Amino acid sequence: MFRRMSPQRRMILGILVGALLGLALNTVAAGNPALQWTVDHITHPIGQIFLRLLFMLVVPLLFSALVVGVSELDLRQLGRLGARTLGYTVVVSTIAVAIGLGLVNVLAPGHGLSPEVLEMARQATAPRAAAAPADSSPIALLIALVPDNPIRAAASGDMIGLMVFSLLFGIGLSLTATEPAARLRQTIQGLYDVTMRLIDGVLALAPLGVGALLFTMTARMGTQVIAQLAAYVGVVLLGLALHMFVVYSLSVYFLGGRNPVAFFRDVRLAMLTAFSTASSSATLPTAIKVAEEQLRLPRHVSRFVLTAGSAMNQNGTALFEGVTVLFLAQLFGIPLGVGQQALIMAICVLAGIGTAGVPAGSIPVIAMILGLFGIPPEGLGLILGVDRFLDMCRTTLNVTGDLAAAVYVARGEPGEPSPAMDP
Repeated sequence: MFRRMSPQRRMILGILVGALLGLALNTVAAGNPALQWTVDHITHPIGQIFLRLLFMLVVPLLFSALVVGVSELDLRQLGRLGARTLGYTVVVSTIAVAIGLGLVNVLAPGHGLSPEVLEMARQATAPRAAAAPADSSPIALLIALVPDNPIRAAASGDMIGLMVFSLLFGIGLSLTATEPAARLRQTIQGLYDVTMRLIDGVLALAPLGVGALLFTMTARMGTQVIAQLAAYVGVVLLGLALHMFVVYSLSVYFLGGRNPVAFFRDVRLAMLTAFSTASSSATLPTAIKVAEEQLRLPRHVSRFVLTAGSAMNQNGTALFEGVTVLFLAQLFGIPLGVGQQALIMAICVLAGIGTAGVPAGSIPVIAMILGLFGIPPEGLGLILGVDRFLDMCRTTLNVTGDLAAAVYVARGEPGEPSPAMDP
């Protein structure tokens, strides 16, 4: 019967069993040696193996996704369109992450645990502090962005250096029009495909892994962590709504010269498809149809921007990653300064370019960021418990952002109609 269930139902079952059983045992058997033994020798190891499987795939996913995403931009033939699309993506993604980080700092959804529970969480997860750089001046940090050895950067956990190398490698691959370069691009695409298949396999174990993580956390921390999780979901949804209806409305009006009400009315089919599939890639055919038939954008613009955007313009994903990292840092009592939060913002913007446009594609990236800043990755068990719904919401934002970007890039292009500003 369990095998006949859909992946979503299996995940929900694992969440419910793990969380409810952990809460029940925390209530009736807190401090019991048998419960402690079960957590230490069964559920905690299972959860750790699940997390390590995710960590294992971070390096090949980041490298292959960034290289493939950037190399698909024909920088020589579509220089103007590519530059406008990439510039728009970076700016709007930065705004998205800034909204998310600002909301977490103001509303503090991760604060509120009692000192006793917080100390228990710290002892149970034993986080390792991130290594401080020898020189934290702006010039030193700028120099440190470029790795002298990308393999060593990947092995030592310098994911910023790996991302920069991957971006430069993708640009070089895009500019190299030779048969061997084309074969190399196919090889890296194959690495990406294999990595995504492995991620699918790991996520097939998610009901067991997430159930074990939630059992461990709720058995140790009780009901307080559930209230924090509800606050976290509220902050993510608020951030997504602000970016959707404020930032995109301003972008469409001032940069695209269109009425925002008419824009949202025209793209509602793509938004519904994105919400139901939780996949930017799966929504791409619908988004192209909407762009050409409803928004009446030039075909060469809509197909280029939406194809690139389905892999690169992940505003909702970038916002979600930033909120998640800061929320878990607050939950486990790990302070992050302004400089560290700025670095998180930069990582999330870059990761938004390389994060796969498939369900749960951002989870390995979040795991990487948590490890980079010494934040206990066990908190991912909580996030995975609500990730399916949040994934549907942020994918809707991603797809809408792709269409808003296409409206901006198409303005002034040959073949674009002059839409009326009235709805």
